[in-house]
Amino acid sequence: MARCVSRLLIGFMGLSLALAAVSMPPAAAHELRPTIVNAVFGEDDTLDLALSLNAEALLAGIGPEHDDTDDAPEATRYDALRTLDPAAMEEALRAFAPRLIEGIALEIGGRAVPLSLEGIEVPPVGNTDRARATVVRLGGTAAAAGSLDWRFDPAFGASVIRTFRAGEEQPFDSAYAVAGTDIGIDLGAPPGSGGAMRTLADYIPIGFAHIVPKGLDHILFVIALFLLNTRLSPLLWQVTTFTLAHSITLALASLGIVTVPPEIVEPLIAASIVFIALENTVTDRLHSWRLLTVFLFGLLHGLGFAGVLGEIGLPPGQFVSGLIGFNIGVELGQLAVIAACYLLVGLWFADRPWYRRAIVTPVSAAIALVGAYWFVERIGLIA
Repeated sequence: MARCVSRLLIGFMGLSLALAAVSMPPAAAHELRPTIVNAVFGEDDTLDLALSLNAEALLAGIGPEHDDTDDAPEATRYDALRTLDPAAMEEALRAFAPRLIEGIALEIGGRAVPLSLEGIEVPPVGNTDRARATVVRLGGTAAAAGSLDWRFDPAFGASVIRTFRAGEEQPFDSAYAVAGTDIGIDLGAPPGSGGAMRTLADYIPIGFAHIVPKGLDHILFVIALFLLNTRLSPLLWQVTTFTLAHSITLALASLGIVTVPPEIVEPLIAASIVFIALENTVTDRLHSWRLLTVFLFGLLHGLGFAGVLGEIGLPPGQFVSGLIGFNIGVELGQLAVIAACYLLVGLWFADRPWYRRAIVTPVSAAIALVGAYWFVERIGLIA
């Protein structure tokens, strides 16, 4: 009786996982990302703030308490806003601008900087499977001296502020703020002088959040690695190989040495999930090629991580510590997934004679179906 109940429970979990994952829309369109703020100081004490943001989420009133916009009560309005043409979106944003400006507290050199709306750039509708990055430009007057203190209304979510001098392509400093926290930048300090440890600490939660809860595709890949062999040693070898590989491509992509468009990377990540999950169903042991396969797919997933990190950016002068912090966060997220799998399944069922038949095969098949659905979806064959 106990074994029957266990099988039914695992079968239900696998089916629920498949249904939940398939019902999820593409993460790029529904995942809330930080607002990127480029603060450019001109020689005549002008200050230009270019906010690259998810305007639809702001207008719909979806806050950072939702990791996915489909979880919010305002999801229907959000989806409708994504189909608005640029002129209609600009009109709506101009009406919203006073509320946006009110939600920004900016002080430079200890003085509040009044801001005004200078312009709005709304991309065409295009592929609604991807959230468009609208740019709202605000203007003020301030010299690049003293400290810059920034606070974004908690209802608007996380933000990244990057400071530039006019005519320079690279920021001279940057900082990340989770929703509702203040950040400060010393405008007179050399680039990267904010400290390696501060940057490391700032980027660990960014990397972790990209796995848990936002990276369902990466989570399923790690679960598939776990299922075939729950023994600690081979599992750690696989995870370490995966981490090493994605660290390589993440670093290369962040340096601009390797560039692969997401239209290619995202379908291939889905295909990697299918491959690993199907391998679980046709073999009952780890073969020598498994580590090579995991390494190759890790290179691929690293390019996916780079897309997120590229939007946020890495602080100049602290590139290495930011990259290490992000990688540590990703690794902690993966270990959290493995720990959850072990506590829920491995600890209780891994040594049972029916483990493969009742757990590995059906759950791997469900994961493969999810990956196949994502692959077809990401190459544009289904909406």
